[in-house]
Amino acid sequence: MSEYVFKLPDLGEGTVEAEIAEWMVRVGDVVLEEDPVCAMLTEKAAVELTAPVGGRIVSLAGEEGDSVAVGSPLIVFETEAGAAPASTEAAAEQEQKPPADQAAAPATRGKVATSPSIRARAKEAGIDLTQVPGSGPRGRILKADFEDYLASGDRPAPPASTVTAAAKRTGTTEIKVIGLRRKIAERMAKSASEIPHFTYVEEVDVTALESLRAHLNAKKSADETKLTPLAFLGLALVKALDEFPQCNAHYDSARNVIVRHDAVHLGIATQTDDGLKVPVVKHAESMDLESLAAEIRRVTGAARDNTASREELGGSTITITSLGKLGGIVSTPVINQPEVGIIGVNRAVERPVVLGGQVTVRTMMNLSSSFDHRFVDGYDAAAMIQRLRELLEQPATIFM
Repeated sequence: MSEYVFKLPDLGEGTVEAEIAEWMVRVGDVVLEEDPVCAMLTEKAAVELTAPVGGRIVSLAGEEGDSVAVGSPLIVFETEAGAAPASTEAAAEQEQKPPADQAAAPATRGKVATSPSIRARAKEAGIDLTQVPGSGPRGRILKADFEDYLASGDRPAPPASTVTAAAKRTGTTEIKVIGLRRKIAERMAKSASEIPHFTYVEEVDVTALESLRAHLNAKKSADETKLTPLAFLGLALVKALDEFPQCNAHYDSARNVIVRHDAVHLGIATQTDDGLKVPVVKHAESMDLESLAAEIRRVTGAARDNTASREELGGSTITITSLGKLGGIVSTPVINQPEVGIIGVNRAVERPVVLGGQVTVRTMMNLSSSFDHRFVDGYDAAAMIQRLRELLEQPATIFM
C-alpha cells in the first residue's frame, strides 16, 4: 500500500483558492478512479472534481465552507503500490454527461453520487436519494434520473404531521452559509456598500409589444419555443446602449478606470436550485430576435442544470434581472459588479389608464433599474430608461 496526495488543481482564470462546496466522500470510503469526490466553488462556478486514483480515503482537507489554496493537499488516498493517477487537468473538468450505456456498480461512499443542485432539490422535496436509480457512471444520479423519479411518483409518502394548528413551536434550524449562498451574500454586501445606487422606476405600456409577441408566437409550430418578453427587452436594450454607452461599462477599481464596451454581453440573472447565477449572452449586439431568444434560453437552462461553463457565467457588461410572474410592482436591483447598471423587469398586468382623454385597459409593466451614481448621472440613467421605454412601446422601432 502507498499514499497518494491529491492537491487542489488550478481551476483557471487566475484562481488562487477555492471553497469546499460539498464533500461527496468521507474518510474511510473506497472510491474508484474518476469517481466524483467533491465540488469546489470559485468566484465563477462550482467545479466538480473526480478522484485521480482509486483507493481508500485517508484524510480530507477540511469541512464544507473551508477554503483551500491551489496546490495544497485536498485528499489523501491509500492506494495499491504503483497506482497511476489520472491527469490533474482531467480531474478539474466539470461534470459531463456520460456516453450512452455507460454504467458500473456504485463505489462505497458516504453520499450518493450526484450534483449539488440535484441534492438541493431532493432535500427540498423530501426525497431520499438512495431510493433514486442512477444511470450515470457507477450509479451516479443524473438530472434525467431525478426528473424521471419525480414524474413516476414511485416514492414513499411523507409521514403525516403530528403538529396541530394550535401547537407551540420552539425549535430552531441553523443553516451554515457556505458555497454559492455565501458568495452571493458577499457580492451583494460588497456591491451595496461600495456603490452608491441610483434607482429609477418607469412604467411602460407594453400592449403593442405583447400583441406583436402573440402574433409571432402564433406563427410558430407546436414544437417551436415561444418568444418571451425578455428577448424583446434584450434587443431594445442593445439599441438603447448605442446612445448611452456610459451604461455599458465596467469600473476597474484597481486602476480607477471606466472601461466602456463596444460589445454588449447581456447578463441574465437566473434563479437556480443552487442560488442566483448570472449566465451571459455574449455579443448580443450581433443577434436578431430569434437568435437572442434562443441564446437566452440556452444559457439560462445551462445555469439551472449546472452545465454552464465558467466562461458562460462571467464577462457580462450589463445585467437584466426579472422575477417573472412574481415581478411585483417595483424592485431595487443590486448592481452586478464591476458593471455600472442593471435593468429590473416587473410583472406585466392589465389595468385602466387614461389614453387620449379616455379610460382604457392597457398592459403595463414597470422597469426598476439601478445605476452606479458615481459614473452614471441621474439624468443619463433616466434618459436611457426613457429611450428603452420608447422602443418597447413602439416595438417596430426595435427592428429599424
